[in-house]
Amino acid sequence: MTANIKNLPVPSVTGSLESYITAVNQIPVLSQEEEKSLADRVRDHNDLEAAHTLVMSHLRFVVYVAKGYSGYGLPVGDLIQEGNIGLMKAIKRFDSEHKVRLVSFAVHWIRAEIHEFILKNWRILKVATTKAHRKLFFNLRKNKKRLGWFSNEEVQQVAKDLDVKPEVVVEMESRLHGQDVSFDLPVDDDEESNYSPQAWLASSSPTPEAVLIKDTESDKNHNALFKGLDKLDERSLDIIQSRWLVDKKATLQDLAAKYEVSAERIRQLEAAALKKLKTQMAV
Repeated sequence: MTANIKNLPVPSVTGSLESYITAVNQIPVLSQEEEKSLADRVRDHNDLEAAHTLVMSHLRFVVYVAKGYSGYGLPVGDLIQEGNIGLMKAIKRFDSEHKVRLVSFAVHWIRAEIHEFILKNWRILKVATTKAHRKLFFNLRKNKKRLGWFSNEEVQQVAKDLDVKPEVVVEMESRLHGQDVSFDLPVDDDEESNYSPQAWLASSSPTPEAVLIKDTESDKNHNALFKGLDKLDERSLDIIQSRWLVDKKATLQDLAAKYEVSAERIRQLEAAALKKLKTQMAV
């Protein structure tokens, strides 16, 4: 199967999106043994053909994740391209010695690249200046059950669900409902008498030193996380993967039925596993 994937050309997102999605959905999915063999070749020998095969076999997953961000007004094709960059970064950093599959490891990197793209390109996100605001932005829509402003009860519930203060919810909703100001000047504006918000901002491009520090810290956190996952027993690992590391998360009731225990017992096992991971990442 891997030989067939290796010989396939990389589909282009720049053409028809429907054709691209059809093409990537026809690429075979790798078995766990094939994935491990390829990942070992990438890690040990920097094998580009093996990396290519891993990328190709996971393109359909990037499409699935990117579609979840289609409500932000940006082209889905662009979101997929950014997600593919995240997938390639994940493959470069993935270690098959960990107990998790590549898809569970890669989802963080895919989402991170898509989030960064949205933050840079959607003008209204210029108002989301704090971590709490950005967290709210990416969760606010799915928490709204209707159009219009939140009621006080809804504000309190969203604040509780997202672990932020109610006043932060109110402030962010107000900003999102506010009128969007053009970030760039029209081409016929008199530059001496008109100023766009873009003119007031210093360059936000990170320095090479900042990029290096960020990448180093991210690598450190991921290595610590997956070392912690390796120390979990099989059931606890499955609970954490099913609840946190996949896109379609299992409920406590789903896992309770699977292991024939109560949902409360699953919650206790989950809490214990998360505590172990937190301890590992603090080392």
